[in-house]
Amino acid sequence: MAGTVTEPTARTATTLADGRELIYYDSGAAVSRNAVDRRPLDPRPPASEVRRDPATGDWVTVAAHRQARTYQPPAEECPLCPSRDGRLSEIPADDYQVAVFENRFPSLAGPPGELAGGLRTAGPGAGRCEVVCFTADHDASFADLSESRARLVLDAWTDRTAALSALPGVEQVYCFENRGAEIGVTLAHPHGQIYAFPFTTPRTARMAARAAAHRTATGRNLFDDLLAAERADDRGRVVLAGEHWTAFVPFAARWPYEVHLYPHRRVPDLPALDEAERAEFPRLYLDLLRRFDRLFGTGRTPYISAWHQAPAAHRDELALHLELFTIQRTADKLKYLAGVESGMDAFVNDVSPEHAAQRLREVAR
Repeated sequence: MAGTVTEPTARTATTLADGRELIYYDSGAAVSRNAVDRRPLDPRPPASEVRRDPATGDWVTVAAHRQARTYQPPAEECPLCPSRDGRLSEIPADDYQVAVFENRFPSLAGPPGELAGGLRTAGPGAGRCEVVCFTADHDASFADLSESRARLVLDAWTDRTAALSALPGVEQVYCFENRGAEIGVTLAHPHGQIYAFPFTTPRTARMAARAAAHRTATGRNLFDDLLAAERADDRGRVVLAGEHWTAFVPFAARWPYEVHLYPHRRVPDLPALDEAERAEFPRLYLDLLRRFDRLFGTGRTPYISAWHQAPAAHRDELALHLELFTIQRTADKLKYLAGVESGMDAFVNDVSPEHAAQRLREVAR
């Protein structure tokens, strides 16, 4: 079956002109990666701050220096393309397969520090933010990648999750991709990001609370039961399934077209996947992305693709899964967050989950 064999991944680490780390990932034998970053870069920005909302307990990051980050430059000035023809970018090499580097304008950076207490709980924005470039081709998309290249990206996500999870003060690692100007993407080059948070994110904290309540009430794991129920439901929200993964539209989907992809074996994070699960993932994930692009007949559908990994405090109960969704609801309409959603976090979905699953099955090839 396609995607079941992969070449070893070569990993080459170097540094950029301002001291940020850059890592190249290549399939097969090691590639010479000795290009030097010759840009006269400014010093790295000041640290951000994290503040805790006393009313909700949620953490908010304040990173004012990000106002100066690069915003939708023309293709010839893209900072994620390789350095070629005298134009220097974040990638010193003249070509690459997958590259990961520390964000030049990070929301979080540096070691942990002391938190002030009381109603004004705050502290340094510790952690790390990285950029993951999926390909050197500026005009490509993740959906255009081969299965072997998608596997290389998975290997990079896995490697970085393991490394970032080991940093002092890091509680949760989040790998994600935003695609499309409609989503708010500032750089058109195909890329994603990784955040190493010094706290458990609000959505994950709510999941952990629900998992704990489910365990108390039933003695079982919430995510085991959730996946089993979706696979057995005769209303047809499963979009596609393989030997090791199932993709389904969730029962209470918040977004017009939203798909969750779960491994059948519950694991806490990407490093815990076995080889069979890693081998099957690229085929199913690329299939899902290509179905999203065929939904409206308009080309590339804007989306967010988010890996949910268990934080350090909840590894036994939370389950690794990927949530893929778009804000597009028809060919010419977007799902904007209205007052009830932005103001109260009470979502209203314009598309029934069962219809969304049917449409995603219909656009299979």
